[in-house]
Amino acid sequence: MPAPIEFYFDFSSPYGYLASELIDAIAERHGRNAIWHAIVLDATYQSQDRIRIPTHMMRSEYVMRDVERSAGYYGLPYKAPAHPSLHTELAARVFQWLGDRQPQQARDFAHGVFRALFTEDRNIADAAVLQELATKAGMSEADFHTVQTDGTTKTRLKAEIDVAQARGVFGSPFFIVEGERFWGVDRLPQLERWLEKGPY
Repeated sequence: MPAPIEFYFDFSSPYGYLASELIDAIAERHGRNAIWHAIVLDATYQSQDRIRIPTHMMRSEYVMRDVERSAGYYGLPYKAPAHPSLHTELAARVFQWLGDRQPQQARDFAHGVFRALFTEDRNIADAAVLQELATKAGMSEADFHTVQTDGTTKTRLKAEIDVAQARGVFGSPFFIVEGERFWGVDRLPQLERWLEKGPY
């Protein structure tokens, strides 16, 4: 099996949402697996010397229109959320917990979270919303409570983010395949070209 496509995302990223709807089909077309990694890009985890897109830029008129236009280009549903910069730590912790046990359930949960925020304008920082989405993905109420209260899930997420930073990940979405890094949903054509014909 060829090397997988590593897909890093933050649940608050509209471009991450678009990529999440596209990456599995791209991987399948090229006989690859996509491995999903939820990270958190806010100041709680991000090193101060890392490159980050400022929050005010992500709320800019240009970005708002660009995401809407990009969603239309890809034929994806999109509704600009009223509060796009929600904290995503708990969502990422739930994703990691599921991913370590049932990767497909984790992916189903991720789709649910992204769609809740970017097509339904729901508050994905709300534990009740996340529990509902986790339940739909097959997670029990007891397991969700464990993720909320067990400090080891914070440690697990922190380790995932540390690895991402060590690999040079600094934004969402971010892709790594065969050591080559691609940042942004607009780099998916270049990623596909790499998968089809190799390095260039």
